[in-house]
Amino acid sequence: MNHHRRSLEELPKAHVHLHFTGSMRHATLLELAERDGHRLPDALVEDWPPRLSGADEKGWFRFQRLYDVARSVLRTEGDIRRLVREAAEDDKRDGSRWLEIQVDPSGYAARFGGVTEFTDLVLDAVRESSRDVGIGMAVVIAANRTRHPLDARTLARLAAQYAGRGVVGFGLSNDERRGNTRDFAPAFRIAERAGLLLTPHGGELLGADAARLCVEELHADRLGHGIRSVEDPDLLDLIVARDIPLEVCPVSNVALGVYSDLSSVPLPDLMAAGVTVALGADDPLLFGSQLAGQYATMRAAHELTDVQLADLARSSIRASRAADEDKSTWMREIDGWLGTMAT
Repeated sequence: MNHHRRSLEELPKAHVHLHFTGSMRHATLLELAERDGHRLPDALVEDWPPRLSGADEKGWFRFQRLYDVARSVLRTEGDIRRLVREAAEDDKRDGSRWLEIQVDPSGYAARFGGVTEFTDLVLDAVRESSRDVGIGMAVVIAANRTRHPLDARTLARLAAQYAGRGVVGFGLSNDERRGNTRDFAPAFRIAERAGLLLTPHGGELLGADAARLCVEELHADRLGHGIRSVEDPDLLDLIVARDIPLEVCPVSNVALGVYSDLSSVPLPDLMAAGVTVALGADDPLLFGSQLAGQYATMRAAHELTDVQLADLARSSIRASRAADEDKSTWMREIDGWLGTMAT
């Protein structure tokens, strides 16, 4: 193993696939649970990070249950502000210049006075953390596939109201085997008319056909995961032609049983095809790995060179909704990283 390699924490990059509750620090989860006398399941305490599988309904249900338990410890406005600040700090430490954090406000509405009030709180926390931590931040509002498509339309209208005021995108998450992708098209049309980036999850638990539906029916500008697009050469051509970035989360792919190990994640195939790939951490709380860790595992599994890693970092910045002048600055910083001698 060559230890004379450039630091991946110092490589400037953007992070465009991070879920709100899933970004919580494990230590924070334990602290908040103890404060309120919540008994956490062993998988979130001594057996952390949990052994997961998304390969079947039962495995996904277990993943979702752990996520819901984690969300339940967020009780006060201070908890929300702390979660956002710590996500910003963790990303900053990992070399991230820009973070798009994804949230479904309906999951928090009951406790925080409604979806609008909660969205206002998150956006205020994002502005404050962005300023104090020194990292660009924005929000993607995501609907849930397991809920009624009318709920997605309500969230799309909410996202549209905040377009240009901290919300940059509209997503669709949860178990992609549930719900019918086409039924969510009306919600995506609302978001599209508002000029939001459309970034549904697709092509992870299901194959390339699920990713294709997101592209053709939902008009995806960027794909959450999309890793299994690699199984359909025609779809891959379309993704490259339309320059639809893929938000690839290698550690979660392996944790959920999509690939058996990190060296099976087909990142080199995507890179060779000319796909814009933005590596993301997805849910560090459940997968035990943050942003720089995705670059490190892919470097080790595929023996990526620093030039290739710099290309991945550039791709992540291109995939983001950051301002063009910021992107240019960060691209120059990546050149600078490559220009330094590895020590």
